Amino acid sequence: MIRQIELAIPPEQLNNEEAAKQSAAKILKVSANDIKALIPLRRSIDARRRPVFKILFEIYIGEVPQKKNNIIDYQPVKNDKKVIIVGSGPAGMFAALRLIELGIKPIIFERGKDVKERRKDLRAIQQDHIVNQDSNYCFGEGGAGTYSDGKLYTRSVKRGNVKKILNIFIRHGADENILIDAHPHIGSNKLPKIVEAIRNTIIECGGEIHFNSKVTDLIIDNSKVNGVVINDQDKILAEAVVLATGHSARDIFHLLSRKKITLESKPFALGFRIEHPQKLINEIQYHSENIPENLPAASYNLSCNIEERGVYSFCMCPGGIIVPASTAPGEIVVNGMSLSRRNSPFANSGLVVEIDEKDLDTSFQEKEFPGLEFQMEMEKLSFKLANNSQSAPAQRATDFLEGKFSQSLPKTSYIPGLTSSSLDKEFPEFLIKKLKSALRIFNKMMKGYLTEEAVLVAVESRTSSPIRIPRSKVTMMHINLNGLFPCGEGAGYAGGIVSSAIDGENCAEAIKNYL
Repeated sequence: MIRQIELAIPPEQLNNEEAAKQSAAKILKVSANDIKALIPLRRSIDARRRPVFKILFEIYIGEVPQKKNNIIDYQPVKNDKKVIIVGSGPAGMFAALRLIELGIKPIIFERGKDVKERRKDLRAIQQDHIVNQDSNYCFGEGGAGTYSDGKLYTRSVKRGNVKKILNIFIRHGADENILIDAHPHIGSNKLPKIVEAIRNTIIECGGEIHFNSKVTDLIIDNSKVNGVVINDQDKILAEAVVLATGHSARDIFHLLSRKKITLESKPFALGFRIEHPQKLINEIQYHSENIPENLPAASYNLSCNIEERGVYSFCMCPGGIIVPASTAPGEIVVNGMSLSRRNSPFANSGLVVEIDEKDLDTSFQEKEFPGLEFQMEMEKLSFKLANNSQSAPAQRATDFLEGKFSQSLPKTSYIPGLTSSSLDKEFPEFLIKKLKSALRIFNKMMKGYLTEEAVLVAVESRTSSPIRIPRSKVTMMHINLNGLFPCGEGAGYAGGIVSSAIDGENCAEAIKNYL
């Protein structure tokens, strides 16, 4: 007999299987000796009172579980059908893996470097404030997610098989706990090896991956894309092209515009990154200064509506660090990441406001890409306020509310350093007004959230793409260009690693039908 029950496990009992078995036996009214296995299916933390783990178990009574084979048998592909994939982020990688399953050869072109070489450019921006436009926290093998924590939580459960995506990560080196954790993550220290393992699978099965290979043009004939031009010189032909370039590949938007390929604006979000001591967030969320053993660094998720616009926390990184995510000289972009253990003394999160074109003044609305121009203007402003360096402009949260210049700033995880600046006066009034109102509301939701120990860092601008590349809901092809499959976050159809991976798989399926 197989039953499912949810148990409330105290943190100190988390790894005590015998105690869990005794609790299950009592609830099910069976002998503990008859329970042959407890398989955890889902795990979350309930911290409303005394924190406990809520674990949904599958209980095997009088029988043992059968081994399940979730391994995908990737077979070598032939060269008779080829598909070009632009970008090696999760959308591109999982499109390639699914194409291999379908017997189609993927050829990935990545403007950046492989994960190992990419580290040198991350070090350069952190320590020397030098930005490589093609190799940074956004561009390179694995995409933006590789060095930004690897959060795997998604609401896109109806778009595809989330469990399959997680199992593919596990096959390539991720911890099996990502299958059961309510908010799974891999960690930026582990993701590079996983990304490299996925690359090896693609190559071993006959796929190709080319680094330092920037797509500079599309080969189009009679409203059909037939291939791409690499680095302004090499012409590569294929049956279809997957455009999975991520939300920061602005040159691709301009290329499509020059080619008269339809684009459309979409809402996005922009604001700052807020950093607290992790100890403070733990005390607020776990209601105690003494945190029980086995509890992870506490996280939070905050949102409210201010004047018909959402203001919310974004990409919260418990035990994490703030990183410089600029993709061009002369701009500052900040993002957050955590290592697998989430053991940094800091917690950070985006604090962003939903923005629509009509929120922007006419100087932006008259531009071809209003949202994109606004993003760029805020990033350039941040660089200027930081005295033309990557030392990001910052202000204590309490000073931000009171309209005061911060004479000093708290310690930070942001390695390039912070520069004190009056963010409340330098950034647009519509943005500042909503953020101030939200901070007061969030402090009521989490008493102690608003403290002089909290610092706001500018600017969190790459939450999502302000442009969508429109495609058919049926064929997933661009609405007026055959053979072009816009994919993932940069095309406006995903919002994170798992949803991007699912979109990559779905595009591969659509290509199979197209071919």
